[in-house]
Amino acid sequence: MGPLEGMTVIEIASLGPGPFCAMVLADLRADVIRIDRKEGGSGGLPLAMDPFSRGRQSIVVGLKRPEAAEVVLRLVEKVDVLV
Repeated sequence: MGPLEGMTVIEIASLGPGPFCAMVLADLRADVIRIDRKEGGSGGLPLAMDPFSRGRQSIVVGLKRPEAAEVVLRLVEKVDVLV
């Protein structure tokens, strides 16, 4: 059991402090769902090799498509935190 258990976080994959922050939230037992680009994880690394992807689920979404963006917006309405 962790201090953030029961909280849900959506992380839009990015560079810099965002992935690190989401990794720490996952370590504290928040349920983190990472929305990745088609080309891979942070900095374009393959997801399996991305050191910041530990402890969370990942979905790949092409945000340039309007229907994909709508899916993300519906997910964001139901979460506690957006990174």
